[in-house]
Amino acid sequence: MTRNNTPNTTDEGADARATRLVIPLLLVSAFVVILNETIMGVALPALNRDLGISVSTGQWLTSAFMLVMAVVIPVTGFLLQRFHLRQVFITAMTLFSLGTLICFLAPNFTVLLMGRIVQASGTAIMMPLLMTTVLNLIPADRRGRTMGNISIVMAVAPAVGPTLSGLILSMLDWRWLFGLILPIALLGLALGAAFIRNITEPRSVRIDVLSVILSAFAFGGLVYGFSSLGKAADSSAPIPPWVAIVVGVVALVLFVWRQILLQREDRALLDLRVFRSRQFSISISLVLVSFMALFGTIILLPIYMQNVLGHDTLATGLALLPGGLVMGLLAPFVGRLYDRFGPRPLVTPGAALVTLVMWSMTQFGTETPIGAIVAAHMVLSVGLGLMFTPLLTGALGSLPQRLYSYGSAVVGTVQQVAGAAGTATFIAVMSAVAASRAAEGADTVVAEAGGIHVAFILGAVITTLAFFATFLVRRSTAPAEEEGTPAAPAVH
Repeated sequence: MTRNNTPNTTDEGADARATRLVIPLLLVSAFVVILNETIMGVALPALNRDLGISVSTGQWLTSAFMLVMAVVIPVTGFLLQRFHLRQVFITAMTLFSLGTLICFLAPNFTVLLMGRIVQASGTAIMMPLLMTTVLNLIPADRRGRTMGNISIVMAVAPAVGPTLSGLILSMLDWRWLFGLILPIALLGLALGAAFIRNITEPRSVRIDVLSVILSAFAFGGLVYGFSSLGKAADSSAPIPPWVAIVVGVVALVLFVWRQILLQREDRALLDLRVFRSRQFSISISLVLVSFMALFGTIILLPIYMQNVLGHDTLATGLALLPGGLVMGLLAPFVGRLYDRFGPRPLVTPGAALVTLVMWSMTQFGTETPIGAIVAAHMVLSVGLGLMFTPLLTGALGSLPQRLYSYGSAVVGTVQQVAGAAGTATFIAVMSAVAASRAAEGADTVVAEAGGIHVAFILGAVITTLAFFATFLVRRSTAPAEEEGTPAAPAVH
């Protein structure tokens, strides 16, 4: 929000106190809502039994969540331009809390699915909201440590979701996956309504309905198509995966063309001028590859541990927990190092670690000890942790203030598409190779182990290319604001 030329010490002190509350509050709220993205996977067998539904039907509790996220996130750039921060936060947390309550009380699958859709609508708004708030409030020389905390939300929350779900289900009914989160969500909503202030000046802009429709078909089609491929070609899918992907690609081309036209009048739903920043483009490309590796590994390792090594669900979830915790503990330190040294001294070693671990995973077989898997996942988490914070901070910090909300929306959209694409790529390769080996007469376990081996080889090749791309990363400097654009209210 713009200020008078005469500084007001009282106002500045109040703003500083508000910021100390707002950022942690947004971080905790975002962690809670993002956690729900992956919390359902482990619960699906119990839900299938209790609700009397098929596996393919139950999978929609996850697929619908991802689809809504993919459709809503691109619109958040417009929402953050058009409305005050406080309004957007209250809307997001109200939707999430309402959806959580519906899920907790759901008497059947249809109501549960409706609750997941409402949940996802609120979840989709939170990450762009958090990033945009940080960029507006935190000075450039201190953003690294705060973006490190955001990396915890983006990477750790999805990683620990299955573990937390397994622990809850080992003691309680599936409804408590929502019942335990609901009070936390309501508390966050109440605290936000009490303490969050408006820090941006909304602009009177109209939403372009055609852009919204094209965005829904583009990102929804891609996420649905990749997710369906990741389910190993379920023949009961209402739309063939390749059809959804083709529709998504065509709609994406039309969406980009429409945004380029609207940018001339400053009316774009998702302003693609963010990609004029070389640093943003390079960093987002590396973020896409990193999230593909993260989500592909998260989905592949449990399959490997259960189907090949014979471990149960709880043991699998616990084995992946240390990696998530390591990434979470590392993130704030990486942020401080970024503030001091810039991105490349962190990103390049991080990519090297990820590449080495991916190649080491190609050696996993039918007798691999669980300790080796835990160690590999922890080192992988360290490597990804060294990459996420510098890449996100450098990418968004290279943009002018008026593009912050659009850059944040792009990051959220890339996360969803990369997660779906990573899952689909790893699972599709694994399934195809396993089917081929089985057709040749191999034992089921041996065939699946062979499929996982080839999938990890593909992942290792992709991350090797990403390692060489990290040498293009530079420390970004915030561009000068265009004339007439208000400066961000930095809090010192």
